[in-house]
Amino acid sequence: MTPEDRFPGPEHPDSGPRHQPDLDVLPYGTYYEPEPATGYPGTPYEAETAETYSGYGGARYLEQHWPADGQGHTVHAPENAPPFSHQDHPGYEPTLPDQPSPGHQAPAHQAPGRDDPPTIELGPPLPDPSVPSYPYPAPGPGEPPGPLYVVGDVHGYLEELRAELRHQGLIDADGHWSAGRSRIWFLGDFTDRGPDGIGVIDLVMQLAAEAAAAGGYCRALMGNHELLFLGAARYGDEPVQSTAGTASFLAAWRLNGGQQHDLERLEAHHISWLSRLPAIALEDGHLLLHSDTTAYLEYGESIPDVNDAVHSLLADEGVDEWWDCFRRFTKRFAFRGDAGPTAVHELLDTYGGTRIVHGHSPIPYLTGAVHADDGQPPHIPGPYVYADDLAVAMDGGVTMEGRLLVARLPVN
Repeated sequence: MTPEDRFPGPEHPDSGPRHQPDLDVLPYGTYYEPEPATGYPGTPYEAETAETYSGYGGARYLEQHWPADGQGHTVHAPENAPPFSHQDHPGYEPTLPDQPSPGHQAPAHQAPGRDDPPTIELGPPLPDPSVPSYPYPAPGPGEPPGPLYVVGDVHGYLEELRAELRHQGLIDADGHWSAGRSRIWFLGDFTDRGPDGIGVIDLVMQLAAEAAAAGGYCRALMGNHELLFLGAARYGDEPVQSTAGTASFLAAWRLNGGQQHDLERLEAHHISWLSRLPAIALEDGHLLLHSDTTAYLEYGESIPDVNDAVHSLLADEGVDEWWDCFRRFTKRFAFRGDAGPTAVHELLDTYGGTRIVHGHSPIPYLTGAVHADDGQPPHIPGPYVYADDLAVAMDGGVTMEGRLLVARLPVN
């Protein structure tokens, strides 16, 4: 078991029904170290003519402007609050104040002499999710979409994220979108362990609005830490039936690096946005996942089925079903060792694409290079390509003094 995801008791994070190799059996793979970014290209991007599925994008333009509907809970951090440590407060049990977010109410404009309210146009019907969808404006005839980028696990390291996005030419010096019609997918795990998880979420939501206005997009996947964070906020210390014994979301969240100030700053619009993130997506032939696990197959045989199943579970099911979903997506290492390519093919054959791109398992654990002989932090030159070149790992181990990775696809 890696120290990345801990649970009370001896549960194993390894993935899939097949036998997993011992952790000291290293996979065969190579690092990809891209050339320094030169900013958004002024000439049209020569994209590969590969299958694209983005009907379940997680962050869209209008989502950034959702008014609070008063049905959620707003949690406010106290002023000048000292850093929280549950070790200093062994009996501490946080409670979330039952205070709804203020609703956004537009003034009712009514023409003089008329009793009827103004007509509200419902807009066009929802698009078919099986058809590729693009943010506005859509590419012209024969015009390809912008370049595609992916971001590995951030875990609250806001300043490192800003630095990498700036280095890739995706944001400007003030932290605003500067990449035109580029496309970017975050692979999940925004919070926990690092200093500012809510700040990371706010930045991604901001960039989603700005990118869409520029004709690009910024979207995100749901990681296991999103499930854990939302579960801690919703269920707190309510017991769950774990194979390791009775535990709770709040206990597991604290054990896995949950930061109290993130929970205190979590608001209704964050919950709405996080709850709608897709679990899986397909872009330019790249199957995008958070976790290197085959557990996605247990939720459906198509991308819409998997995303619908996860969203329905989060909306309607109880704490034990939510916990089970979280546990499944915490599994890892399915693509390592001799059986790894077979597991990758199983997912690709089901959901499409020619290569998997994932986060979740830090590259130093995949390669076995957690600690260098000289005591220096692990050297992560770029994404790690393995499983017969069928899988690309994007978690650079920022929580263990590695690197927060942002990469343009495809990597070779």
